[in-house]
Amino acid sequence: MSTAQEPLAALRTEPDVRTGLSAAQVAERVAAGETNDVPARAGRTVGQIVRANVFTRFNAIVGVLFAIILVIGPIQDGLFGFVIIINTGIGIVQELRAKRTLERLAIVGEARSRVRRDGAVAELSPSAVVLDDVIELGPGDKIVVDGVVLAADGLEVDESLLTGESDPVHKQIGDPVLSGSFVSAGTGAQQATKVGREAYAAKLAEEASRFTLVDSELRSGINKILKIITYLLVPAAALIIYSQFRTVGSDLDDALRGMVAALVPMVPEGLVLLTSIAFAVGVIRLGKRQCLVQELPAIEGLARVDTVCADKTGTLTENGMRLARVQPLGEHEEEGVRAVLGALGVADPRPNASLAAVSDGCPSPGWPLTGTAPFSSARKWGGASFDGHGHWVLGAPDVLADGTPEAAEAERIGAEGLRVLLLGRSDLAVDSPQAPGRVTPAALVVLEQKVRPEAAGTLRYFAEQDVEVKVISGDNAVSVGAVAASLDLPRARTPVDARELPADREALAGELEGATVFGRVTPAQKRDMVGALQSRGHTVAMTGDGVNDVLALKDADIGVAMGSGSPATRAVAQIVLLDNSFATLPHVVAEGRRVIGNIERVANLFLTKTVYSVLLAIAIGGIGVPFPFLPRHLTLIGSLTIGIPAFFLALAPNTERARSGFVRRVLRLAAPSGVVAGLGTIVTYLLVRGAASATPIQQSTAAVVTLYLIALWVLVVVARPFTWWKTVLVLASAASFAHALFSPIVFGRQFWELDPGHGPTMLIALIVALAGAALVELSAFVVDRRLAAGRS
Repeated sequence: MSTAQEPLAALRTEPDVRTGLSAAQVAERVAAGETNDVPARAGRTVGQIVRANVFTRFNAIVGVLFAIILVIGPIQDGLFGFVIIINTGIGIVQELRAKRTLERLAIVGEARSRVRRDGAVAELSPSAVVLDDVIELGPGDKIVVDGVVLAADGLEVDESLLTGESDPVHKQIGDPVLSGSFVSAGTGAQQATKVGREAYAAKLAEEASRFTLVDSELRSGINKILKIITYLLVPAAALIIYSQFRTVGSDLDDALRGMVAALVPMVPEGLVLLTSIAFAVGVIRLGKRQCLVQELPAIEGLARVDTVCADKTGTLTENGMRLARVQPLGEHEEEGVRAVLGALGVADPRPNASLAAVSDGCPSPGWPLTGTAPFSSARKWGGASFDGHGHWVLGAPDVLADGTPEAAEAERIGAEGLRVLLLGRSDLAVDSPQAPGRVTPAALVVLEQKVRPEAAGTLRYFAEQDVEVKVISGDNAVSVGAVAASLDLPRARTPVDARELPADREALAGELEGATVFGRVTPAQKRDMVGALQSRGHTVAMTGDGVNDVLALKDADIGVAMGSGSPATRAVAQIVLLDNSFATLPHVVAEGRRVIGNIERVANLFLTKTVYSVLLAIAIGGIGVPFPFLPRHLTLIGSLTIGIPAFFLALAPNTERARSGFVRRVLRLAAPSGVVAGLGTIVTYLLVRGAASATPIQQSTAAVVTLYLIALWVLVVVARPFTWWKTVLVLASAASFAHALFSPIVFGRQFWELDPGHGPTMLIALIVALAGAALVELSAFVVDRRLAAGRS
C-alpha cells in the first residue's frame, strides 16, 4: 500500500459481521486499492494480439525477402509480400473475435460470490470483492479470496486443488480458508483477509480460465517442422546465391531474385495462420451454441476423445426433481413423516436438488434445531437434530440400512428409474463424530427425475462415432441402470455397484472395460476411474455439475461442466456448457474433430510445398543451372494449389476422430509427394533446356506447368472424398491457372511472364506431370492402406 493510502487505511472502520460492509466502507477499500484485482481472464490484450501476429519469425523472414524484391524489382515478383499483410490481418481479426466471444461468454459462466453489504446479500463477481467483505459460503461455492471463517454449520472445505489431499477439511469459526478451494458440504461465512495478488492461490483461478494457443500435439508438431525448415534456410540461401552467380554471371539482381524465389515457398507460414484461424473459428462456432471453451487446446483434446464419463443427474436427467410419494415404514404415519421431512428441508439453508424437492412437498413444522449434518456426497447422507423431536437422517438406503428389507424395497423401486432416499431416526446426535449411529428406518422417500429429451439422441451419436459412454453416478446402481437402459445405452441392464470395485488400478481398469453403468461411486472413485481408463490408453472426457465431480473433472483429459453447476466445477473444467444441455456435447466433439482433421489435411499441402522447395533449392544449386522460377511463378502455384484451397478445406466438415502421431502421419504423404513434384520439375527443366528453339521464358513455363499439375493432383488427393464445393474448388484452381497461362488480358501471361507457345516443351511438361500425378496417386494408395491397417 502506498504512503498516501496509509492514513486512509488507519481511519478505516471495521465491518459488522451480520450486515457486512457499508457502501462507505467499500469505497474506503476501493480507494486504498484493497480490491480483488486479479484478472478473471488471462487472455492477451489487443496490443499483445497485434504484436504476436505482426512480429513473428516467419513475417521477419518473408519481410526481409520482400524488402529485397522492393529494392531490385519488379513488383510482380514481390506479390508474396502482400500475403504477410493479408495473413496478419486475418490472424488479428480472428483472434480479436475469439477474444470478444470468450470474454462475453465468461461473464455469463462466471463463478459469483454471495457478499453481505448494508445488511443485504448481493451476488458479485470475484473482482468486485474487497478486503474485509463478508462472503456467504454454501455447497459447491468456490472460495475466491483468502479469509477466516466467521460462521460454520457443518462446513467442509475441499482443498484438493491446492494440496492434492482429497479428504474434505472440517472448518470451525476462526479457521483459515484459502482461495482456490471450494465448499463440499455445509454452510458458513468468511471474512476476506487477503485479496488480489496477495491471496495464497490468486493465480489458480487465472490459470483455470486461461485460453492459450500452446501445449498441444498439433502445434508442437508444426513448430518442430518449422524449426527444421528455419535451420535449412541459411545454407539453402548461400547455395542458391553461389549457384546463380556461377550460372547467370555477376548480375546481383538476378542472383537475389533466384534466391528469393527458392526460399519463399520453403516457409509454410500459412500453416501456422490456418491453425490459429481454425482454433479461433472453432471457439466462435461453439460460443454460438452457448459453449464456453476456457482453453483452446481443449478443442484438440475433444477430437481425440474415445470415452465420455457422464454423471446421471444433470446430464442424462434434469437437475430438478419432484417428490413422487412418501412410503412410511413400520409404525410411522405419513403425516408425522412429512413433518420430519419438512423440518429437514428448512434445516439446510443451501439444500441440494433432492432436499429442495422434499422441502417443496413437505411444509416445515417449525421445530427448533440443535444440530445439523449437511449432506455429503462422500458419506451419502445428511440430517438434523431437533429439540424434543429426536435425531433424523436422510440418505441412501443401502448406506443407512444396508442388508435390511427396507434397503431391498428401495432397490426394487429404484429399478424403475426412480431415486429413493431413506428417512431414519438415529440414536446419536447428527453432529456427533460417531453419527449416524444406529438408524431405525421410518420411511422411503421416492423422487422422480425427468430424463433429458436430448439424452437418447446424444448417446446414439456417440455410439455411431465409436465413443463409449460410461455413466458414473453416486446414486443407487439399479436406479442409474434403469435410466440408462431406457436410453438404450449398451450393457446398461447390468449395472455395477462401485462399492464392490477393486482398489487396484489395473483390476479397476478391467472392470471399467466390461461395463457402462456404475452406481454408488464416491468422488475419490470417480477420480480413480478416470485414471484407470487413461492407463489403458483412453482419452477421457468427464462431464459433471456437482462438487463431487470436481476431482474427476480436473484429472480427465477434457473436463466438461454444466453452466448451472457449482462454481468449483466451472473453475476446473476446460469446457462449460452454459445452456446445460447434454445435446451440445456432440457438437463440441464434432467441432474438435473438424478442426484437427482439417489442419492435418491442409498440412499435407503446405509440407508438400516445403519438401519440393527444399529439393529444388538444393538440386538446382548443386547442378549449377539458373533457377527455373521467378518469385511470382511460385506465388501463383502456391496460391492456387495451397493457399486459397487450404483456407476452405480448413473450415470444412470432418468427423474422423483424431489420433496421435500427427507429424509422422502428415509426412507419409507430404514427403513422397514433395519429392515427386520436385524431381518432376527438375527433370522437365533439364529436358527442355536442351531444346535450342525454346526461349528461357518458355523453358521456365514448362517447369511451371509440371510443378502446378503435380501440385494440383496432390490437392485432388487431399480433398477427397469429393463434394460439389470441393469439385468447384479444384476446377476454379485449374481455370485460374489456365487464365494466367493463356490469356493476354489483365493478370494473364504477360503479368506472370509465361509463354506456352513452344509445343515440344509443353508436351514434355504434360508427360512428366502425368507420370508425377500417377506416382502421387500410388503414394496416396500406399499411405491409405497403411493407415487402414493401423486402425484395424
